[in-house]
Amino acid sequence: MVSRSVLFEECIKALENSGNPDARFDALCIFQDMLNETHPLFLPSEPVEESAEKKIRELTEKRCFGYPLQYLLGQWEFFGFPVKVGEGVLIPRPDTETLVEQIIDICKKNHLESPEIADLCSGSGCIAIALKKHIPGAKVYAVELSDEALVYLRQNVSVNNTDIEIIQGDVLDENFSRRFSGLDIIVSNPPYLTGEEMQSLQTEVSYEPEKALYGGTDGLDFYRRMTALWKDSLKTGGWLAYEFGMGQHDAVKEILENNSFTDIELRIDGGGIIRTAAGRKHQEEE
Repeated sequence: MVSRSVLFEECIKALENSGNPDARFDALCIFQDMLNETHPLFLPSEPVEESAEKKIRELTEKRCFGYPLQYLLGQWEFFGFPVKVGEGVLIPRPDTETLVEQIIDICKKNHLESPEIADLCSGSGCIAIALKKHIPGAKVYAVELSDEALVYLRQNVSVNNTDIEIIQGDVLDENFSRRFSGLDIIVSNPPYLTGEEMQSLQTEVSYEPEKALYGGTDGLDFYRRMTALWKDSLKTGGWLAYEFGMGQHDAVKEILENNSFTDIELRIDGGGIIRTAAGRKHQEEE
């Protein structure tokens, strides 16, 4: 049997040769998962059982071909909470934590201790779960259309022991949106890649569901339609918040303004990119 240190270096070399810029990190994640240890190299001379070695080599090979690390592991962390993922659901990204932080701050600033929140295009449920964990008094709805994503959404709500109402529905259906009223907050990370961007996806992103990525020719189809459809589901003074792609902030801000949202706040993510926008439903002066 091969030792942990020898196998680890072999996996790193294979990943590096495939062009992986995070070879050591990815190899360590695979080792941690397969050996079920936080520090699998603490005993470098420890032999690896043949069954575990075979699995580690298989996962490393798949990663060499660009298969997402998160799908290989079956779980990823978001806002400090475990999120189960796999083919058919969008992988949670650190950028999206900016959106969660913005909603938490809005609730604190406006003293909203028990807001009604709808997370549209919920996917894995990572946003809904993080908000419920940090705003325990909130009533949270996680809205998702995809049967494949709903499998993970239900698992994640259960794994994280969160009281969230899961609703299957099409957020672009006018009749469906009318089922909701009096919401304090609507939050969404909808599909926002452009047609051009879809033609040049990174290999690992190409494994993620197209319907969770493609937002129309200019990437803004969902923002236009959702804003118009769902603004009536908000209370006067309620908030609508979006995540979007790099360079889309002016267009999303304009969409909100054209639908009578005010007090629009843009936020920058950890990479220095304007990533989210939140606007308040205009209150008519008497």
